[in-house]
Formats: sequence, structure tokens, C-alpha cells
Amino acid sequence: MTPSRDISRLLDIMAALRTPGSGCPWDLEQSFATIAPYTIEEAYEVADAIARGDLDDLKDELGDLLLQVVYHARMAEEQDAFAFGDVVEAVTRKMIRRHPHVFADENGRLTPVGVTSAWERIKAEERAERAARRPAGENAPTSLLAGVKAGLPALSRAMELQRKASSVGFDWNDPREVLRKIREEADEIEAALDNGDARELAEETGDLLFALVNLARHVGADPDLALRGTNAKFERRFGYIERTLAARGQSLEQASLEEMDALWDEAKGKE
Repeated sequence: MTPSRDISRLLDIMAALRTPGSGCPWDLEQSFATIAPYTIEEAYEVADAIARGDLDDLKDELGDLLLQVVYHARMAEEQDAFAFGDVVEAVTRKMIRRHPHVFADENGRLTPVGVTSAWERIKAEERAERAARRPAGENAPTSLLAGVKAGLPALSRAMELQRKASSVGFDWNDPREVLRKIREEADEIEAALDNGDARELAEETGDLLFALVNLARHVGADPDLALRGTNAKFERRFGYIERTLAARGQSLEQASLEEMDALWDEAKGKE
């Protein structure tokens, strides 16, 4: 088996890995559920490579993400559900259908506003078609929130749930009201700390995170991007602590919390 630019080689490799008797024991044990976390992880690594502007890394990460698609398609093919070709056909049909201004035979082009309107109308038609394909007796979801995909990362899903609820007026009108809710949730965490109930603490922490996402939405910030920025800031400042201590001949373990806090403030002051 040799590398190739042809997608068929990747499909052959995955088939070989999943062949009972001669395949990879680890790969043979996997299922949709066990592979799903890797799929999410690879998507995040693609986003990270883009954020860093590392196109060589982006090439590798896109390959890893493509492998996830091939992996899921192979497992589905083994169950006689669908194959990789069906995935490609479905997405090409969807893209052609959603871009009639590009692929249709009729003359003329839509304005950007018209494109958005057509996109939403076509997506609504596709949802109706999916509902029509459901087995008889299977009730379609009726909740306003049903369209928010369960597989979204938690921060993104919280944002989408809040946006949906806001569309019918279930929302605060002032970010300061969200701040009051955040303080309320923080007080509830303090009470949970006094009770020492781990389950209650986890629940109240989730409530606080949800309220923080709400604040981000109200001030026009993407919570995931905001947290990525804070992560990068933490890494920079902690790196300053490490470098400064190393220059003094100290290790992190030898430094006191007070020393590290002072260096953190120094790093903050230099930014």
C-alpha cells in the first residue's frame, strides 16, 4: 500500500484497517460513538491551525478530518446503510440545490440578500423532506429549540439555544440584567460550596457558564473565540513566569505562589 492523491487509496486503507482477521485490532473495535469524540477533536485542530495561520499544519489537519469522514462512511457501509460515495453525492446535490444562482440554467444572478433568502427557503424545504421520510408514527420535533444540533460544542450550542429563545422575545433587554444573573449564579455556587454537594456544584457551575455565554451574546462576542483569546493570554503570562524563574535558577516547584503571582502581575503589566 503506497500513498496517493486519489481518494480511493484512502478508502482502500480504511477498508483494510476494518477487515476482520487481517485489520487493525483497535480500528476493528471502534463504533460511531467511540469515533465521534475524535471527529470533534480533529475539527477543533483544523480551527486551531487556521487561527495560527499555519497552512502546512492546516493541510495535515484537514487530512485527519477527512479520515474521520472516511471512517464513519466505512462503518456505515459495513452495516449496509450508506457508503462514502453516497456521502459525496448527498453533499454535492445539496450544494447545487442551495446555489440556484450559480448552477441553475435560468439567467440572472441573485443579490446577496436574495441569496440568503433562497438559502433559508431551500433549507426549510430540505427539513420538510427529511420529516416526510421519517417512519410513519414517528413524531417530528415541535420545539422551537429542536433545530439546534445536539452535537454542537457546548459553548456554541448554548449560544444557539439562547438565540432561538431570543427570537420569540425570551431574553433580557440589557446586558446589565445578564450581569445580575451572573452574580446570582455565583452566589448559588458559594452556597453549594458550603453544602459540599459535588453534583449541585457541577449543576450550578453549568448555570454560571450558560449565563456567561448569554453575556457574550449580548455584548457581541463569540464565547469560543473569547475563551481562545484568554487561553492564549494565560499561556503567554505563564510562559513569562517559567522563563523568569528559569533565569533565576528556580523551577516552578521551587517557587511560592506569591512569587508566581508577582511574576504574573509583571507579565500583565508588560502587555
